[in-house]
Amino acid sequence: MSGTYRVAAVQAEPVWLDADATVDKTLALIAEAAARDAALIAFPETWIPGYPLFLWLGPVAGQMPSIARYHANSLTVDGRHLAAIRQAARRHGITVALGYSEKDHGSLYMAQSVFGADGALVLHRRKLKPTHVERTLFGEGDGGDLVVADTPLGRLGALNCWEHLQPLVKFAMYAQHEQVHVAGWPSFGLYRGLAHALGEEANMAVTQTYALEGGCFVVATTQVLGPAGLEVFAPTDGQRALLSPGAGCSRVYGPDGRRLTEPLDEHTEGLVLADIDLGLIDLAKNAADPVGHYARPDVLRLLMDDRPRSVVRVPSASPGPVFPDPDEPEHGSAAGTEDEAAAV
Repeated sequence: MSGTYRVAAVQAEPVWLDADATVDKTLALIAEAAARDAALIAFPETWIPGYPLFLWLGPVAGQMPSIARYHANSLTVDGRHLAAIRQAARRHGITVALGYSEKDHGSLYMAQSVFGADGALVLHRRKLKPTHVERTLFGEGDGGDLVVADTPLGRLGALNCWEHLQPLVKFAMYAQHEQVHVAGWPSFGLYRGLAHALGEEANMAVTQTYALEGGCFVVATTQVLGPAGLEVFAPTDGQRALLSPGAGCSRVYGPDGRRLTEPLDEHTEGLVLADIDLGLIDLAKNAADPVGHYARPDVLRLLMDDRPRSVVRVPSASPGPVFPDPDEPEHGSAAGTEDEAAAV
């Protein structure tokens, strides 16, 4: 792969709290991106089974039915859903950066996995610090989750949502000489007009800053909130008043901070496409490389512990999640379709 290729940022609505249906939609978007000559497709934060907006819309007691459904529709790393997505990546020859709720026994994590064009795992990570009420549902990642992978598409990394507001987290990524960054976001329809920090303007500003500071391309991908989402999350007038439909704003930024894509309407589902040239990174960093010639390690340095953590240390055990070979017979397609299994 040369340094010039096409990327696709998803702007779409999940099938809320339904893993099977959202994986089917995921497979269709992967096929569409490949047909439009994209080498990389990026999906939003917790795309599967959708961002849990119910956390922000009422007391905990009333959330229990939604929490049970969310757990039931979260993905395991060795399950059929991720196997189907890996199969699709390999079949279409496209790298897939996926955001999803990962279920690890009784705990959930805001995960991102990248699968290469051969279906192999490129990286897997968990959100280091879930934001605000997210911490009532999701566990935390650790230093092993701040990783940039060397791939045929360049040095590729990913963060979720307000991880882009944490300066030391960003610097840890920049220091790994990231070239292409996936920024996973939910929709920006929550508390619109009431909480500026949750809106499009503020969060796209920090995304653009990430591209400029890191001297890298940023593929920002967002969810759309439509009538189906309002029906699931906001049955009362008070809850509907806290949500605005639409709120998608996927885009791609260049290493000089320029936006490289025209926006879709906030209510429109689709792919936002950009052709990127990794050679432009050298030009951007010639002016300011925060982890190179523009750094002052004699004054400021980051102390980072990148060791994975576990509540039990078993010397014979391998740390981290295990992604089995999706070709194994026990792994079918997410929706159980024969076509998906036969096409691999």
